[in-house]
Amino acid sequence: MSSTNHRHERVGEEIAHEINAMLAGELKDPRLEGSVIASEVRVQPDMKHARVFISVKGTSEEQNDAIKALEHAAGFIRHELMERLQLRRLPELHFALDLSEERVERIEQLLREVKKDKPSPKRK
Repeated sequence: MSSTNHRHERVGEEIAHEINAMLAGELKDPRLEGSVIASEVRVQPDMKHARVFISVKGTSEEQNDAIKALEHAAGFIRHELMERLQLRRLPELHFALDLSEERVERIEQLLREVKKDKPSPKRK
């Protein structure tokens, strides 16, 4: 397997790194203050599209506001990424909430409830 087969994965990691650098100080939108990070970027193998998963600590409204702010800043983000990564073609960015942490918390909560409700086995 050649290294070009994983190029889209490397580009995704680089995009996530650079977006996080921008979130740390260059993007001045108040909707992006607090715990907002690009947790993962999945770039299609053809390099035409990238889904940027955003993790936001906060209410549903704050999460949606953060996505809207990133969509609003997409032109600036793309311009900065083109300069920083020096790619011939940058994938089209699509922002989405990363709900994986919330799912894990919900599953753990359900498991705790099941364990609490389950009677302990009787010993002979």
